[in-house]
Amino acid sequence: MIYDRYDAETLHAAFGIRMSDIDGLGVGAGWGRVAPGQASTSHQHDETEFFVIVEGRGQFVVDGRRYDARPGTLALFEPFESHVLENTGDTDLVFLTQYWRDSGRALTSAGNQERMAFGDRPVFVFSTPPTPNGDLHLGHLSGPYLGADAFVRFQRMNGTEAWHLTGSDDYQSYVIACARKEGREPAETAAHYSAEIAETLALMDIPLDQYTVTNVDPGYREGLRDFFSRMVASGWASIAAKDALFDAESGQYLYEVDVSGDCPGCGAPTGGNICEDCGEPNTVADLEAPQSRISPAEPRRAPLARWSLPLHVFRDDVAAHHRLGRVPARLRELADRLFARPELDIPLTHPSSWGVPPAETDVDGQVIWVWPEMSYGFLYGIQALGGRLGRAWQADEPGADWKIVHFFGYDNSFYHSVLYPVLYQLAHPDWSPDIDYHVNEFYLLDGAKFSTSRRHAIWGKEILTPDSVDAVRYFLSRNRPEAERTDFRRPAYDAALRDTLIGTWQHWLNDLGCRVAKHYDGKAPDAGNWTPEHSAFLARLGTRLAAVTAALGSEGFSLNQAAAELDGLVDDTLRFSRREALTAQSAYWQNETRTAVALELAAARLLAHAATPVMPRFAGRLAAALGLPEPTAWPDTVELVPQGSEIRLADAVFFKPATLSDEPAARAAADARGADG
Repeated sequence: MIYDRYDAETLHAAFGIRMSDIDGLGVGAGWGRVAPGQASTSHQHDETEFFVIVEGRGQFVVDGRRYDARPGTLALFEPFESHVLENTGDTDLVFLTQYWRDSGRALTSAGNQERMAFGDRPVFVFSTPPTPNGDLHLGHLSGPYLGADAFVRFQRMNGTEAWHLTGSDDYQSYVIACARKEGREPAETAAHYSAEIAETLALMDIPLDQYTVTNVDPGYREGLRDFFSRMVASGWASIAAKDALFDAESGQYLYEVDVSGDCPGCGAPTGGNICEDCGEPNTVADLEAPQSRISPAEPRRAPLARWSLPLHVFRDDVAAHHRLGRVPARLRELADRLFARPELDIPLTHPSSWGVPPAETDVDGQVIWVWPEMSYGFLYGIQALGGRLGRAWQADEPGADWKIVHFFGYDNSFYHSVLYPVLYQLAHPDWSPDIDYHVNEFYLLDGAKFSTSRRHAIWGKEILTPDSVDAVRYFLSRNRPEAERTDFRRPAYDAALRDTLIGTWQHWLNDLGCRVAKHYDGKAPDAGNWTPEHSAFLARLGTRLAAVTAALGSEGFSLNQAAAELDGLVDDTLRFSRREALTAQSAYWQNETRTAVALELAAARLLAHAATPVMPRFAGRLAAALGLPEPTAWPDTVELVPQGSEIRLADAVFFKPATLSDEPAARAAADARGADG
């Protein structure tokens, strides 16, 4: 007999609460206590675990969903389900837990799409609001915008309420610089390029559910001021006089676009406030060998009072936030580097006439820095979207069930994954934001960074047409810089279009259509007799479906991998088709040939569904050529095309060679659309 009782005196600190061990049961076990008003830290592991509530009241939070916890309640957590136990009562919440390893169950849970689904939670997917100092080029499009669009399309096919939100980041200092260069007012510059950006996103087949234009959207400015005042009321944001840089000749305050130097973290050349190489912020005054872009004289250093935040005291809070959602190691490593500093005081306001001044009048002539501002902009976007949808989402009362997903470039990583969680904690201390992060690296053009000033860019409007958009989306998906910097080279794009999309995909589909037209009167045949090779190929298609599903899912999202799986699906089918062709003309094996053709059509049907998030136009046209409706639901199995469906593949044109205009006028017009970037 094993006999054990709960004893508060034997408890020790674990997972943010108090626990003790029970030995001898053959599995891990223990007692736990959550004090009133407290909660365990969010965590997930490969063990299967259950809790039995003995006394007290609270709530389980499992992958963002809430469940009552009261005496007599048992909750079993599958491997990798994040779980938290909160005490919502006024007495101790006591529970018994047991946990054990089951490798088969863990493997099943790791690939369980239902576990990774968001259920009935609203999912707000943000691509970083672009700066309206220029149009979007392929470097921009390959990252947050294509990623967020494909993510939302896949989630919707799986029944999730997901929305794509972004906007125009009007109050950037880069807008002032562009306006100065073009002889316009900042507001006019922002409005012009904001409209250009929206047009390019539409050309890229990226529809938006919310596009916030910060300088003109009603209610935005007052909401931002209120958000800032909430941060001030927390007591952590305060006015501090710290060194700043000024142009030696004009006396102009220097930050971001108007100053450069060497990064104090990695030593690489950088602009003011953020290093694109290492991702670390700077305060401008700590730049090595700073240079003003206003005049050639060495900048002058002097103290300046600004609203500031001692970010370094929030290390544990940021780490706790990073345990809630999908946070790649790239971002966690950046946070570790930053919090290794003895201090990290971040200015929250800067002297400027372009932007939104805080309601507080302690400092004159300053505006809320656009990067902290953006954290509020995301909440405002949700509120604005809710207003159109008839949903009661409020920026000043973020919902506990909100799931937020961010797509951004690595140079934005500090703001999104370190600064914003702290700002949310200050402004909304009762809200625990559940955020997933998807980060991409820089995309290069012929080995060098995209640059307007050097006329080194391919703008979206130069290459995007109704005939080319799917090829561009395919190539960028295959080549986007997800884990490391990658390179767009026009010959590689042309080769992918010519050899893969036209020479392989389209050639196979046309040939399949010709065979169906010749032997089955243009109608999909029913499968006949099945050979072991046929059933093996069906299983192979199922494996490809599982792989592309995982590549587009929330945890393992990778357009690189998704595009590779689409290529693999076509390659698998071509190998199968070549083998089956050996007996295709034999009258003796016609039942088996019918099965082979039916399976090729099933592969084409699967391709139409699986390509929808990546190449929506192609997917719709392919489905129509198979006599099927446009794919709207993600398949959970491989299906044959219904017998008798009219197949119009033989003459279908899915891809055409795209040409990039070299006419001087077109090139000059395209260059004029972009400012720096």
